[in-house]
Amino acid sequence: MAAPQVAPLETPDTDEVPAPDRPWVTIVWDDPVNLMAYVTWVFQKLFGYSRGRAEQLMLDVHHKGKAVVSSGTRERMEHDASQLHAYGLWATVDRA
Repeated sequence: MAAPQVAPLETPDTDEVPAPDRPWVTIVWDDPVNLMAYVTWVFQKLFGYSRGRAEQLMLDVHHKGKAVVSSGTRERMEHDASQLHAYGLWATVDRA
């Protein structure tokens, strides 16, 4: 009885370095429902942003259609998006 043949394992010859973990972000999208003052207030309440920073983010949402309002671990960003949903804002989570 012959011994089983074992093929050598081929290792690809690459110099690629795996990309470091990119953080996750929470994105707030523009909607036709919420007032700008309300969106500013939500950003201040949930994230502790100054009025100026919250207004800047709100204006990005209003004029550019979206703004990144937080970044970090996926779990934390899902929590942030869930809180924003509770305040009636449209938010999604994505890679940075």
